[in-house]
Amino acid sequence: MQAGRRSLLALATFALGSLMLKAQPPAADPPTTIHGANGITLPAPPVAVINVVTDDYAGTKIEDPYRWLEDAKSPATHAWIGEENAYTQQYLSQISTRPQIATQLTALMRVDQYSMPTLRAGKYFFKKRLADENQGSIYMRNGWHGQDSSHDQILIDASKLSADQNTSVNMVDISDDGNLLVYEIREGGADEGSVHIRDLKTGQDLPDVLPSARYSGISLNPDSTGLYYAKFTHQGTNVWFHKFATPVDGDPKIFGGEYRGKQLGELDLVGVRVTDNHHSLIVNIAHGVPATSEDYLVKDLRKPGSDFQTLVYNVEAHVRLIDSGDRFFLMTDYQAPNTRIVEATPGAEPSSWKTIVPEGKDVISSYSIVGGKLFVSRLHDVKTETTIYTLDGKQIGTLDYPGIGTGSVVYGRPAQTEGFYTFDSFIVPPTIYRYDTKTGRSDVFAAPRVPFDSSQYEVSQVFYTSKDGTRVPMFIAGKKGLPRDGTARLLMTGYGGFDLPMLSEWNPEYAWWMEQGGFFALPNLRGGNEYGEAWHKAAMFENKQNVFDDFTAAAEYLISNRYTSPEHFAIRGRSNGGLLMGAAMTQRPDLFGAIWCGYPLLDMLRYHRFEFGRLWTTEYGNAENPKDFAYIVKYSPYQNVKNGTKYPAIMFFTGDNDTRVDPMNARKMTALMQASTGGDRPILLHYSIKGGHSAGVSMTQLVDDYADEMAFLWNETGGK
Repeated sequence: MQAGRRSLLALATFALGSLMLKAQPPAADPPTTIHGANGITLPAPPVAVINVVTDDYAGTKIEDPYRWLEDAKSPATHAWIGEENAYTQQYLSQISTRPQIATQLTALMRVDQYSMPTLRAGKYFFKKRLADENQGSIYMRNGWHGQDSSHDQILIDASKLSADQNTSVNMVDISDDGNLLVYEIREGGADEGSVHIRDLKTGQDLPDVLPSARYSGISLNPDSTGLYYAKFTHQGTNVWFHKFATPVDGDPKIFGGEYRGKQLGELDLVGVRVTDNHHSLIVNIAHGVPATSEDYLVKDLRKPGSDFQTLVYNVEAHVRLIDSGDRFFLMTDYQAPNTRIVEATPGAEPSSWKTIVPEGKDVISSYSIVGGKLFVSRLHDVKTETTIYTLDGKQIGTLDYPGIGTGSVVYGRPAQTEGFYTFDSFIVPPTIYRYDTKTGRSDVFAAPRVPFDSSQYEVSQVFYTSKDGTRVPMFIAGKKGLPRDGTARLLMTGYGGFDLPMLSEWNPEYAWWMEQGGFFALPNLRGGNEYGEAWHKAAMFENKQNVFDDFTAAAEYLISNRYTSPEHFAIRGRSNGGLLMGAAMTQRPDLFGAIWCGYPLLDMLRYHRFEFGRLWTTEYGNAENPKDFAYIVKYSPYQNVKNGTKYPAIMFFTGDNDTRVDPMNARKMTALMQASTGGDRPILLHYSIKGGHSAGVSMTQLVDDYADEMAFLWNETGGK
């Protein structure tokens, strides 16, 4: 069925008694002129033809008017994307401050940036992007020279990889003698990459190349004559071994398929690595995303032909493994919701695990072993605190950070006497420190010279009550002395899922927003790991609505305490946070003035049919299961757009190179929202041809994208 522009509208609410989500005609004539803030005007958005497809979910029929937009390769879809991009550009071209915003963001973003170094044979390997460059390149520094970059030698020059500067490079592994570098090349923001090996003595790449794919573990073998690698496919992940100077298509499979009578499939994500002392090969299997259980298998490489032994198997818990010599340490929430650290031995049952660091009141978020010392980070009300222990669990000190914010543990090798850690916050750019495990001394390795005066800003933490009475923390940042009279613009973000904590971390967009005189807020919604696995499970499956309720309650708190008002309130989120934005716009559009919804999940009845979606059924559920359908359909943004509602200004953002969350979500939702809104605020689609879910686009492209986002949000929250 086809109809002219807006002669039919898609999905409204359940029609009682009919068990049908119906496409309905508009309740009133749609506006012919769209009004942005500050005098911006637009014609009605591009036409998206309605062609209804009806699905039957165990007796409940669901109509989808824009199913055709799921086909990314069709000429009709391409033509519509082109029209939408032109329409969005027509809007952005009317924001007179957009060039100034780009200039200000350029100052914050175009600074020298470094990655955490990796030490091998007295040589430091790291990525560095100079202020005027579009991509970071791989460098080596021979010996410790503090912040003196004059000793840096470029190894892989990313600027020479592509003409458009949207190709990135990453370090994967380095041989113990520092003579062999394994690196990955990735196009745009795609998750896939190709793997290359460079002989640093000759400066030439080996002819061996692993073709572009999703690799979940790449590790040199003990004598650096080949690579172990795990490669994901939708049929399952297998571990292979590639011997240098042999054809890749002849690589033998080391692990995969069936294990202990069970067939490993798409939801069983396999990784592989060689231990630091080269004695063992470790294969880990994460069941689901996030994992509901994790297995670890150990193979003794000193004994050719030996089989894998189980270190952890069939344990319903999260597990992370670190090795030190021939000892294996696990960070796990098995019988410890706030996590503990134990020592395990191959072949032994969990009942024999020896507790090294017991569970405490604060959740353990990360750990490491460097210089024979155990570094354990905990989140105390979402702020990092790190304690140092012996490998037998005796507390011997703390790692002191230069303020309240987010610090990492010390990263390095167990036998090394030095490592590196980072610290940053919403108002402090990230600094990398070198740590001497013998003396406890910290020295700065790299600190970006960002033109941001941290002393003029402050971060506070408040606690508010969600709909069901849960106490939720929230960070609020801004200029010191900024009045709370409801007139300030406020930008809030959130995530709430996949066991990922949201921490006080530097972001140039948030810094820019605060520089202009706006507040920034981050509520720590349920679904993350801020308070352990119980906090995560409180927002999974049928509990997902808790995330949206937490976010709504945060907005209501900020408005009632006069940090801002709805017309000045901007929100933004991406990926699972994009789902959060979709729920915010459909459940409480009255609370917000503008919404940026990036790389989002929005059609939750069909998300699992595309790209990586099937892997997330362990977090959201699957609507093809009647039990799951009953709760998913209640919050799925695409099925809860209400015809005639006055929605706030919205920008959907996605790109062709998103090979994780299918862009069909943003395409369909844009068409539906443009057809359904009863207001005259702009509903825009910003569709990148090069961009994708992962990092990797050029700095030029990134600045442009950020400037578009900030220009839209700032302009649309200025009030009348």
